[in-house]
Amino acid sequence: MNLSDFQLHQADSRDAQAIADLVNLTYRGPAGWTRETAIIDGTRTCQDEIEKIMLNPEACFLVSYWQQKLAACICVVHENEHAYIGFFAVDPELQKKGLGKQVLMQAEMFASSTMGVCKFIMFVVSQRQELIAFYRRRGYVPTGRIEPYPLHLGMGIPKVPGLTIEYLEKLI
Repeated sequence: MNLSDFQLHQADSRDAQAIADLVNLTYRGPAGWTRETAIIDGTRTCQDEIEKIMLNPEACFLVSYWQQKLAACICVVHENEHAYIGFFAVDPELQKKGLGKQVLMQAEMFASSTMGVCKFIMFVVSQRQELIAFYRRRGYVPTGRIEPYPLHLGMGIPKVPGLTIEYLEKLI
């Protein structure tokens, strides 16, 4: 696997089911270091949610395929002076090879050049310290904003009490 083979391109509605499947596999599947199955039950997203986000003119899903299979995806949503990063997933079979770093960097470059932003914001389940550490190594810092787990977003049901999310940001 050569990382230079992984170039992101803009997704369209034909990719929606594959994106939902990859996000669910990555966060709620049986393998991979990004899974949350010990602390959250249920699906993370669905095709309808992905398609709804795709209708937002300020949102862009970026994807990369490898051997006719969706290898990675990430969503960038332009809002005011910044961009939200979300739905970031790398196939568990391809994790720990540097692909996630490259996908995040390419998404940031895309948002910076096409959306004119220099600030990125994301939220992460606070109890996922290894995931937060990954983002910190990429230049993201905690903002101090911590909120209860957003049950209203339909991202699964907490298995542990007191689950929270925390916001991270990066300036470039």
